[in-house]
Amino acid sequence: MAQIFSVHPQNPQPRLIAQAADLLRNGGLLAIPTDSGYAVVARLDDKSAADDLRRLRGLTDKHHLTLLCRDLAEIGHLAKVDNSQYRLLKAATPGPWTFILEASREVPRRVSHPSRKTIGIRVPSHTAALALLESAQTPLISASLIPQGETDALTEAEEIEARYSHQLAGIIDAGVCPSLPTTVIDMSGATPVIGRLGQGDPATLGLAV
Repeated sequence: MAQIFSVHPQNPQPRLIAQAADLLRNGGLLAIPTDSGYAVVARLDDKSAADDLRRLRGLTDKHHLTLLCRDLAEIGHLAKVDNSQYRLLKAATPGPWTFILEASREVPRRVSHPSRKTIGIRVPSHTAALALLESAQTPLISASLIPQGETDALTEAEEIEARYSHQLAGIIDAGVCPSLPTTVIDMSGATPVIGRLGQGDPATLGLAV
């Protein structure tokens, strides 16, 4: 049964966040709130947990997993970023954006896209998600918690508990999340390409749709 951590949405209790991070260190999956619905997460260095995450979501190895990062410095370790890409990332993070970037050697091959060698990366703006990242002291592999056969990520902890309690080690409950997905920007080529329109407005970054 999943352990429920009910935290304050703006000031999550450090003790509860640390307990949730311990579940990740022990190989568990967590459902956590983000600025674009709930996500299921695992530690980047945990191969079996990453496999469990894919099974829970019904994903193949060709699906872009997303790495949740604490800040731009962490992104710089995981992706190859030039100066123009860095400026765009700086303007957009933290926030409801996912960037497709060329993965660095720090990213295990099992996590990056098998043919393109790319990875999705983002810095969420949700306080509880950032607190967990800080406590875990590592990037987290993530995927939106979208039930198989559905199109929208779950937004309430109670529904997640009802559906996934036996597949998750824990659920961080910080209230209802926004239901709009992130905007995806593919920066693995010569110029940025909008892969999906979501919460983030590309015009704020000087990008045309």
